[in-house]
Amino acid sequence: MNTLNNKDDKRSSDSIDRLIFEQKLCIKTLHIDKDLDLLLLIFNNGNVLKAKLSDYPRLKKANNSQLSDYKLINGGVGIQWEALEEDLSLKGFIKTSALNQMMRN
Repeated sequence: MNTLNNKDDKRSSDSIDRLIFEQKLCIKTLHIDKDLDLLLLIFNNGNVLKAKLSDYPRLKKANNSQLSDYKLINGGVGIQWEALEEDLSLKGFIKTSALNQMMRN
């Protein structure tokens, strides 16, 4: 089930979708630093998710101007870079972060 298309479905069987829905979790702000290979997603609850820009090939190849031309979509459960034809979801960021953390341990 896709969070972007299923924002109001309380019955999702996906645990990440349920977490996002039940906690009303959304991206409030995004900070990007190409030199540091860094994406910082700041959530509405104050938590921060750190991701590598290089994990996303289109973003890795983009210049600073292209990277700064994004918009939060669907109430902050996604980010869109229209010129780069790149849409990324909060669910995807959470899954990638969890997998990366498990692989490091």
